[in-house]
Amino acid sequence: MPQSKKGIKTIMQIVLVLIVLAGGVIAAKVLIALREPPQRKEQKVIPPLAKVETVRKQDVQMFVRGNGTVRAKTLVQVVPQVPGRVVAIHSQLLDGGFVNKGETLVTIDPRDYELAVQRAEAGVARAQVKLDMEKEEAEVAHREWEQLHAGEQPASSLVFREPQIRQARAELASAQAELDTAKLNLERTRISLPFAGRVITKNADIGQYVVMGQSVATVYGTEAIEISVPLEDRELEWFDVPMNANKMSQDATGNTQSKAEVVADFAGAKHSWQGRVVRTEGQINPKTRMVHVVIEVKEPFKQTADNAVLQPGMFVEVVIAGRTLKDVFVISRSAVHNSDELWIAQDGILYIRKVEIARRDKRFVYVTAGLEEKADIVVSNLDIVTDQMKIRTIR
Repeated sequence: MPQSKKGIKTIMQIVLVLIVLAGGVIAAKVLIALREPPQRKEQKVIPPLAKVETVRKQDVQMFVRGNGTVRAKTLVQVVPQVPGRVVAIHSQLLDGGFVNKGETLVTIDPRDYELAVQRAEAGVARAQVKLDMEKEEAEVAHREWEQLHAGEQPASSLVFREPQIRQARAELASAQAELDTAKLNLERTRISLPFAGRVITKNADIGQYVVMGQSVATVYGTEAIEISVPLEDRELEWFDVPMNANKMSQDATGNTQSKAEVVADFAGAKHSWQGRVVRTEGQINPKTRMVHVVIEVKEPFKQTADNAVLQPGMFVEVVIAGRTLKDVFVISRSAVHNSDELWIAQDGILYIRKVEIARRDKRFVYVTAGLEEKADIVVSNLDIVTDQMKIRTIR
């Protein structure tokens, strides 16, 4: 009996749980059936915001930029043409020193060469005396011949000493040449340059014996320097490049075109010099396929008020003034998409337009066709863009 009561109690508990569950399910269904459906609300799509700029046609001068290393236009090794001991040197003949045109840089002991001049002068005097004597003897021979053989011609030119006179004249010319050589060697004991320059290295000093061909200094000319600027061949379209350095292109005023500004940072400041394009180098670089354009700067040490030095070895920027493009649109490169497409904003709609680009540089592109005057172009980036999509604009 106790087990029978326990079983009945368990069954009643199970039945009670099932009743509770069934009631919950029924209550839930009733609540769902009585609930009102939610009202649908359409979400408003806000067009993306884009920054625009208005563009206008303008005339723009092209500038071609490049970099290069300064080099000497004239670079020479100063070598003596006569041997001897150095007895004097120029006070500026030292590394970095400046020397003027025609100044004596090195003086070789001239005494041996002065003696050689004196000997050569004596040789000329002897030869002149011999020639004079031969001429006098020829006059005597003429008079004697006329006295003995009037109106007749001698059988040999030796009678009038013509060969002897020719020989004396040749000896005089040889002596004179020796004198000229001696004087030239004496002049060569004073070494100078036909241009103003700056000393790179000095290799001799007072008391040193130098021989012909031995370098005593290395000097470059300060009248002009050059910069070789590598450029892509398409850049040559925008400025005049003299293919023949002897035939410079000139403008209507007679001034040489293709001016260039050379800019360098030196001693904590920026300095600039004015130059010009003079030629291209003789070949295209076979590795880079670049054309090397040569810029010449005259009087580089006199152009700046603060005497800034534009010296060989400096790395500089070169800005070449080129031709003027007329009626073009100047567009920031960041506004160009897919190489030749612009986004145009008109009445809240974005249009994708293909344009013709005449030139590109680091910052801008120059558009010649495909745009209208006062068009609004999108200059900001958008995540997703389709033709004729709606946009909002700000300036």
